[in-house]
Amino acid sequence: MQNSNHYDVTAWPVGDPTTDIGGVINSIIADIKSRQTATDDGDGGRPGAVISIPPGDYHLRTQVVIDISFLKIQGSGHGFTSSSIRFNVPEDEWPSLHELWPGGSRILVDLPRTGGESARDGAAFIVERQGSPRLSSVEFENFCIDGMHFVADGADLHPENTYVNGKTGIHVATPNDSFRVNGMGFVYLEHALTIHHTDALSIHDNFIAECGSCIELRGWGQASKVTDNLIGAGPRGHSIYAENHGGLLITANNVFPRGASSIHLAGVTRSSVTNNRLHSFYPGMVILTEGSSENLVASNHFLRDHEPWTPFLAIDNGRPDSYGLLRVDGSDNTIVSNHFSEVVDSQRVRPADQKPVIIRLVSGTGNSVSTNHVVAKDVHIQSNDSAFSAQVDALLTTDAAGRLNVTTVMVDAGSAGNTVLDSGTEDESVLDRTANAFRATPAIGS
Repeated sequence: MQNSNHYDVTAWPVGDPTTDIGGVINSIIADIKSRQTATDDGDGGRPGAVISIPPGDYHLRTQVVIDISFLKIQGSGHGFTSSSIRFNVPEDEWPSLHELWPGGSRILVDLPRTGGESARDGAAFIVERQGSPRLSSVEFENFCIDGMHFVADGADLHPENTYVNGKTGIHVATPNDSFRVNGMGFVYLEHALTIHHTDALSIHDNFIAECGSCIELRGWGQASKVTDNLIGAGPRGHSIYAENHGGLLITANNVFPRGASSIHLAGVTRSSVTNNRLHSFYPGMVILTEGSSENLVASNHFLRDHEPWTPFLAIDNGRPDSYGLLRVDGSDNTIVSNHFSEVVDSQRVRPADQKPVIIRLVSGTGNSVSTNHVVAKDVHIQSNDSAFSAQVDALLTTDAAGRLNVTTVMVDAGSAGNTVLDSGTEDESVLDRTANAFRATPAIGS
């Protein structure tokens, strides 16, 4: 029996998906709504549908509006490839490249621009519905959303390196439950994925890179997870950002180095940041702000080094090295068994008269910092015109000119009543011993 709730965009009789897949998907959603009108028909009535996108290039010139539950949009390949590398290869070398663009089931965001769009206006997919119940079980799986080009923004950068174009991949505007974003590719979007007011969200196994901001969980939310993703934002954007969330699980992500931060939690409570590999060219890798409390930050690998790729050598996130790789404004957080590698040139530390800080508690009380391992090396990194070889060479080089002097844990006067154990020697730790419990890591020969 043919299932009337399974659609193929290339077989739908309305519109041409290669010219405007947005119009085609909107037409399909309208058909689903016209057929599924009963709210209770034999204990059912609105099962939703699957919309399939075969491999191919599909321009999107009309914003897709999703206002039904139980809808799955699925492709046949996430299609991610580095547009940044290609745009920074001289154009006379392009004919020798095997491919120029992302592939798979690829949606090219081609919405008309006036220059005054909000992130919502520039979204390829807008998901919203007022009233009750909230939207549930909308799924995006295994296709690529490509913003195609960045644009000049007045900075002294090649336009394709600005991370600015007013385009968003998926923007969820209203409360939602049990959404899934799995196996997707997002590339060259100013905002890849922005979700407001979410409950039981799963963002899993996606390639989200070369986007201004990658994952933004806005408003509030609970009991969601961000797991097993490969993520890389721009120097003015967020790699993973969440605000006012409880019970959030951020685990097993590989976060690439160019984002302004790797993970930024604002007003987040009783959540876990565990077993992530985090890499940054700048201080402020993991930031807990606005009273983020009772969170677990455990068994993560932090690497802070220098940008080795020539087109981005002059870029940073504006934070001094004294800011801290892990910075906490909040109470009763547990920071345990993390590995920190600070591998930088001492001549490039800013400000020059201060040591780099690894863990910094700026406010709050009752935080527990325990058994964290810090490796600090003074190195001289060479730049390279090849993004791939430059980064791999930097990652694999462990020879160092010497030991880098750092402050492993700093507790500011605005924070007290904390416990700091075995996370730095006596000389490496800066805190008021009368206001905080402290046990130093034994120094060699002590």
